[in-house]
Amino acid sequence: MRPVAIITDFMANVKMWYRSKGTVFWAIAFPVLLMLLFGAIFQGQDDVTITLYVQDMDNTDTSEMFISSLEERLKIESIPDDVEFDGYISDNNIRAALVIPQGFENTVQSASMGSNDSLYIILSLDPTRESINGMIRGIVGGTLQGWNMDITGGRNVLIYGEESITAREFKFIDFFLPGVIGITVMTSSIYGTIFRNTKYKKWGILRKLSTTPFSRWEYLVSKMLFMTFVSFVSTFVIIIVGVVVWDIRVIINAYLFVIVTSAAFAFSGMGMLISRFVKEEETADSAGGAVTFPQMFLAGTFFPLEMMPAYLGQIARVLPLYYVNEGLRDAMIHGNNTGAMYNTAIIFTIAAVLFVLGALMTTWTE
Repeated sequence: MRPVAIITDFMANVKMWYRSKGTVFWAIAFPVLLMLLFGAIFQGQDDVTITLYVQDMDNTDTSEMFISSLEERLKIESIPDDVEFDGYISDNNIRAALVIPQGFENTVQSASMGSNDSLYIILSLDPTRESINGMIRGIVGGTLQGWNMDITGGRNVLIYGEESITAREFKFIDFFLPGVIGITVMTSSIYGTIFRNTKYKKWGILRKLSTTPFSRWEYLVSKMLFMTFVSFVSTFVIIIVGVVVWDIRVIINAYLFVIVTSAAFAFSGMGMLISRFVKEEETADSAGGAVTFPQMFLAGTFFPLEMMPAYLGQIARVLPLYYVNEGLRDAMIHGNNTGAMYNTAIIFTIAAVLFVLGALMTTWTE
C-alpha cells in the first residue's frame, strides 16, 4: 500500500469537492438546516399549546371556575351550548372536546355537604393523536382529582368518561398512512423533476428540443403526467400494503384522485423552480432535501402539529404538504367531505400557481 498514492487521490477528491461551490454550500447548509429544524421542534416541547374545546351545559359560576382551572394548562375554546355536540365537532374538525353537563354546580355543592352524588363528565378524543391525548387525559384527570380533594377530601365526585370523537376507532397507522402517501408524492415529484431538468440542461437536451416541433408546454405537461402516473403507482402500493398488512379501512373517492394529481403537479412545479437555480447534478440531491425535509417534519406527517410550538404550527400551514396530508386523511380515513373539499381546493390552487411559475422559468435556451 502506497501512502503517497492514497494522499494524492484524497487531495484530488478534496479539490474536486471544493471546486463545486454548490456541493460545498449544501454540505454545510443542510446539516445546519436540520439542526435548526429539529432544535426548534423539540426544544419548544415545554411551550406546546394544546387546545381543548369545552361545551358548558351548566353555565354556572362553579362550571366557569372549573374551566378556568383547565385554562392554566390548556388553551380552551368554547362550544355554544345551543348546538348539537357531535355535529359541531364533526363540522369543525375538532380533535378534543369536553362536555360539562347540567347539574355540575348542584353536584359540587351537595357533595361538599356530605351527599353521595357524583357526576360524569364526557371527554371526547381523536384516537389517532394518542401522544396528545395522553397529555389531555393527564391534565383533565389531574384537575378533577384536585377538585375532588377540595370538595370531599378525595372521594370521586367528578368522574370523567372517555369516548372516541368519531364513530369508528382509529389507530396511529391510520394517521400515518396518508402522511406516507404525501411524502412519497412530494419526494418523487421534486427529486424526479430536479434530476431530470438538471441532467437535460447539462447534456444540452433542452436546447436541442427548441429545434423540434415539440413545444415547451407539451414537454412540461408530458413530464407532469409522468410524475402523476408515478405518484398513483406509489399511492396504490402504499394503500395495498396498509390494507393487507395493517388492516386499514381506506375510503377511495374522487377527492383522493384530485389531491394526488394536484400534489404531483404542485411538487413537480416546485422542482422546476428549484432546478432553475441548480446547475450541477451533484448538488440536486442536497437542494431537493433542503425543500423536502422541512416539509416532511413540519407538515404533520409523523405527528400532529399540536406537539410542536405554536409558531411552527403556523409555519406548517403555509406548506403544501400540510394540505396534502390533511386532505388525504379527511378523504381516505375520516370520510370528512367538508375537510377534504377545503384541503383539495387549497392544494389545487397551489398546484396551479407552482406549475405556471415553474413553466415560465423553464426555458429551452438554458
